[in-house]
Amino acid sequence: MSELIERARDFATRAHQRIDQRRKYSEQPYDVHLEAVARLVASTTDDEEMIAAAWLHDVAEDTPATLEDVQREFGASVALLVQDLTDVSRPSDGNRAARKEVDRRHLALASPRAKTIKLADLIDNCEDITRNDPRFARVFLQEMDALLGVLGEGDAGLLRRARDLHQTCQTKLREPPPAATAQPSVGLAAVLPHLASPHIVRMFREKFAAGDMFDPLLSFDADRPVSAIARIMASRLPGVAGIRVDGTVQGYVHLSDASDVGDGPAGLRMQPISTNQVVDADAPLIDVVDVLTRHDHCFVSTFGAVIGVIERDAVNKPVVRMWLFGAITLYEMGLVPLIERIFPDDAWHGALAPGRLDKAMQLQSERERRGRPCPLIECLQFSDKAQIMLEHPPTMERLGFPSKKAGKRLIRELESLRNHLVHSQDIVSHDWPQIIRIAHRLTELGVY
Repeated sequence: MSELIERARDFATRAHQRIDQRRKYSEQPYDVHLEAVARLVASTTDDEEMIAAAWLHDVAEDTPATLEDVQREFGASVALLVQDLTDVSRPSDGNRAARKEVDRRHLALASPRAKTIKLADLIDNCEDITRNDPRFARVFLQEMDALLGVLGEGDAGLLRRARDLHQTCQTKLREPPPAATAQPSVGLAAVLPHLASPHIVRMFREKFAAGDMFDPLLSFDADRPVSAIARIMASRLPGVAGIRVDGTVQGYVHLSDASDVGDGPAGLRMQPISTNQVVDADAPLIDVVDVLTRHDHCFVSTFGAVIGVIERDAVNKPVVRMWLFGAITLYEMGLVPLIERIFPDDAWHGALAPGRLDKAMQLQSERERRGRPCPLIECLQFSDKAQIMLEHPPTMERLGFPSKKAGKRLIRELESLRNHLVHSQDIVSHDWPQIIRIAHRLTELGVY
């Protein structure tokens, strides 16, 4: 194994391990999937950059690592492959079908090398999903069929294998499914009417916007010496300056270490700003989170001109902390109607440990003593509500929890983030995966 591939394997494995990411159905460490994709790619080519990118193909979407991190560690060529393989759609682009169409158009423009890696990714995911989740597999196979239509420049052998596998899985899914007991519909989108009034949901979506959190972006002409820009920016935050070409900001330089910027025109050091890094000032915060999942910086524009920049540290600003706390609250509120629907007549009592039920009853009694009576279910802690849902496998599955262990882990993380928000503690890098998950949950709930 080459040194580049070895470093990519270690980088990707650590990045996914840090957030304890696992395969959805088997609970195996996520690097099992990464290794499978890398092996498939290696079976078609000796191109070490492609094999390295196969290991790294999910880091920008799923972990705190960004595309800029990949470029710093592995160079522009590998980073470009990973960028081609990273989805570019945003929650505000629409429903799942609309977002997948955006990502498909992005992939259609990718290089043949990136398309080969995507074919390997589809093959491994197709086998896993069809074997473990026939219901979702029907959706996945439709999406896979559309993707295969734009991956024709990838490796011919992998393309044939992907098409054959797609056909085999389609045939398998046509077989009558085993008889199953009907379960109430408890999809997340069905919960939205119970969360809050449409006015509150609309306010949550529209009133928290990128324009509330960006820092102004100072910009300089491309022929300005970098050293001069560094002197001007030395005492300013963030340490990013926009670079103007023909009068408009088209790139940026990062000046985090002013003593090491060298000299010469800024244009030679400029990092281009991609369209996927730019949001309008009125874009919802969830789009900002989406950009910062993949990039170090999110740039803000008005009337087509870039005027501001947002970095991950912006999550500590009051408006973002309010948004995050509201997001967690919306998610917790959504559990109550689910519990009442699935466990009518307070049948959920049996799903809680006696000690937890006693604590809820004590709180209910105290509220009644103070003249503020409420249903017992409203006296439960977040973790209690989640525990009840985890006792109902069909609901656990619809909530996106492959196992009780995974569900408990997510709830612990959300509670930890909420505690940081309540006690005014800084939101640090290890909270970022939870912020990403909250954004995904809001999308599933239909808030965005």
